Amino acid sequence: MKNLFLLLSICLIGISSFAQKLDYDTKSNIQYYNSAVNKTDSYINERCVLDIYYPKNSKGFATIVWFHGGGLTGGSKEIPEALKNKGVAIIGVNYRLSPKAKAAKAIDDAAAAVAWVFNNISNYGGDPSLIFVSGHSAGGYLDLMIGLDKKYLQKEGIDANAIAGLIPFSAQCITHFEIRRENGIPETQPTIDAFAPLFFVRADAPPLLLITGDRELEMLGRYEENAYLMRMMKLKGHKQTRLFELDGYNHGMTEPAFPLLLNEVNRIIKEKNKDKTPQK
Repeated sequence: MKNLFLLLSICLIGISSFAQKLDYDTKSNIQYYNSAVNKTDSYINERCVLDIYYPKNSKGFATIVWFHGGGLTGGSKEIPEALKNKGVAIIGVNYRLSPKAKAAKAIDDAAAAVAWVFNNISNYGGDPSLIFVSGHSAGGYLDLMIGLDKKYLQKEGIDANAIAGLIPFSAQCITHFEIRRENGIPETQPTIDAFAPLFFVRADAPPLLLITGDRELEMLGRYEENAYLMRMMKLKGHKQTRLFELDGYNHGMTEPAFPLLLNEVNRIIKEKNKDKTPQK
């Protein structure tokens, strides 16, 4: 287990670099599929929208794409308050929900939304090389699916390895329980198939920071799923997989995790800037 107080102290130091006097703007309900796709399905047209909160007098900023939780059956796009005014853009995404659509459609939507960010963030002043993908629970599952199984973003013309970092909160790493439910598989029956992030462990994936609540308080085996994903990523040769367990927090562990997310964004930005510095 990690010491939560030490981690948060470190994070507060890292987050201070984000503290800038910037003006922010919000654009809401932007459709991330093109008009041709939107015309094919009224639910896509209604549901597949995103909000962008960004520093309007800044250039080259990082962007965090945030997918809400809700078991792939509920929830709505959000711009978490803890991520505001930190010098980065936040994009909150809606995606199709079961049972109105098959649960797996949410993965397609997540990929389409992230592709929209890659193709459009520069129009708002953002740096397309600094796009981070995060989210809680079902949202974390979507992060991992589009970040590890490259086919989803490939369909949108994007290389998943262009993501600067994957930072899921309490993500399902086996096949999501709603997809299992649709196929008559109980939530206590573990399954690893083509809808499981664990099926797609690979050495060349973007940096991966896994964050969960306390293993004794988390939903089902959520900590253990993440621990197994970390182990298998390392065995595959991935050099940047880490796991933080937040002692004393249950599945609703977002508030203490937000500083860790911001600190990871800051860390990766510094690493990228270091790589750009000419060698003497």
